[in-house]
Amino acid sequence: MVVGMTLAPERHPNRDFFILDLQDIAPKDDTASAEHPFFSLSTRPDMRHLHYGHEGNALHIRPSGIGLPTIFDKDVLIFCISQIMALRNAGKPYGKKVRFSARDLLIATNRRTGGIEYKRLEEAFARLIGTTFTTNITHAADHHETQIFSMVDSGGFATDPYSHRLKYCEITLSDWMMDQIEATAVMTISPKYFQLRRPLERRIYEIARKHCGKQPRFQIGLGKLQAKTGSTAPLKKFRLNLRQIIADDHTPDYKIELDDNDLVTIKPRKAAPRVLSPNIQIPAWADEKARDISRAKGWDFHALESEFKAWAGGKAPPKCYGAAFVGFVKKKENLR
Repeated sequence: MVVGMTLAPERHPNRDFFILDLQDIAPKDDTASAEHPFFSLSTRPDMRHLHYGHEGNALHIRPSGIGLPTIFDKDVLIFCISQIMALRNAGKPYGKKVRFSARDLLIATNRRTGGIEYKRLEEAFARLIGTTFTTNITHAADHHETQIFSMVDSGGFATDPYSHRLKYCEITLSDWMMDQIEATAVMTISPKYFQLRRPLERRIYEIARKHCGKQPRFQIGLGKLQAKTGSTAPLKKFRLNLRQIIADDHTPDYKIELDDNDLVTIKPRKAAPRVLSPNIQIPAWADEKARDISRAKGWDFHALESEFKAWAGGKAPPKCYGAAFVGFVKKKENLR
């Protein structure tokens, strides 16, 4: 029997928590981070050389001497990017070198502040600096461009020479990483992300945040989802793990469903209305119902949506666009 896993406790509830921005780590104009996992889900040293391919684009990952960076190592990047974005949004100067208190990072990412955590932080630095990524990106029909990079160029710690206490940490982000920041290739994540104990659950939240966002839903096959997460478990085991995540229902901001045909559906817990025009908004409940009806009748949902938009634009505004949209779809003949 699979046993559920609780969220990690909120270890520092009284801190002033800043907005955290999650780095979209794909190279500019590339969709690698949406298609492939950059971070290992293993909690043990992972020395694999990983290769992923998608529509002619390739990604090869070579581990550091102590293994691939883990999904928990990514907390360091999240923290640094958040600091830079806060400075940028405030119109203040910033650069690729980020200096910070290790304690601040541990508190912001909901970690304990004991001595072992500082050792883990040092190991995270080493994995982030030592792992290299090679991408082959198609820019035009007449040439290809290969990029080889690490996410972090260097990192270190300063200690007091008398007390030997850690004074501060310093990270120098790579030019590749700074390119993503300059392009504003970031997205805001929930602070509750740091309470997720399972590496797989963190990765699934990233996928939900990236691909679903505020849309009414995002659907993906179980096998394709597994490939995106980087899980190497047998599909049967991956399905079992996902069902346990669904049963525990801890994923911030999103609900996850898995049907008998291995179709995974991700929905925001608070779905925003679909905006068809400045005057026409379809509530989430109506969008959901209209999709189900159109699917059952064999209609293309987006075609019906466009048709309704054109129809509603020439009519007197109904009391509820949601009910009107559902009624519009219901009146369509059954094509099946």
